[in-house]
Amino acid sequence: MTTASPASAYDLLRLEILNGDLMPGERLRAADLNARYQLGLTPIREALLRLGSEGLVLNENNRGAWVREISIAELHDLFSTRRELEATCLRMAMQNRTPEWEAEILRTLHLLSSAPLPGTAEDRDAAARWEGFHRDFHFALVSACSSDWRLRFWNTLTDHSERYRKLRLVAGDPEGSVSRDIQAEHKAIADAVIHGDEERAVTLMDGHLARTENVVKNLMMSMESKKEFPA
Repeated sequence: MTTASPASAYDLLRLEILNGDLMPGERLRAADLNARYQLGLTPIREALLRLGSEGLVLNENNRGAWVREISIAELHDLFSTRRELEATCLRMAMQNRTPEWEAEILRTLHLLSSAPLPGTAEDRDAAARWEGFHRDFHFALVSACSSDWRLRFWNTLTDHSERYRKLRLVAGDPEGSVSRDIQAEHKAIADAVIHGDEERAVTLMDGHLARTENVVKNLMMSMESKKEFPA
């Protein structure tokens, strides 16, 4: 067996956690993961430690590792923090605007708008494609903020936000609970940014993230009531 590097083990495990293939609370046994992925025990153990430092995995001495649990309280804390940071980064980016930055926003919006939303919970390829374009669009909006630290925190918060948002993939109708025109929301935000309307852009973004939080919260409450998932 050829063992992969720690980075490749880390990348694969991180992706599966963020995509919802490894669910919150799921036990992560190094031997089981090695049998499943053929990555090698050492790279897997190192990856679990690294993911633990990022808050995606909980490592306990003599007890092993788990995908970090979720809760409605953490969901609210996470999204309220992201909304504050997103507003700051967006304002800074708009003050640093360049034609290249505007072009990147329009490019990523076009790709996102052209990607179909997943039709069912099993359509993981479509979901992964849409989510990739979705993240690219949101990053494009804040990318000109000229603050490496703020962007680093933005990426961390977005990682954890995606972990919550991916819960809809376990629902029978992953997009049915979202009674909103998500593409229209994205276009409205981009239009406000391109036209230099800072207050409108920040307000639209805040509402966009707040609605996402509410959708996920309702899904978590529904799953908890059906005993499908502990919230």
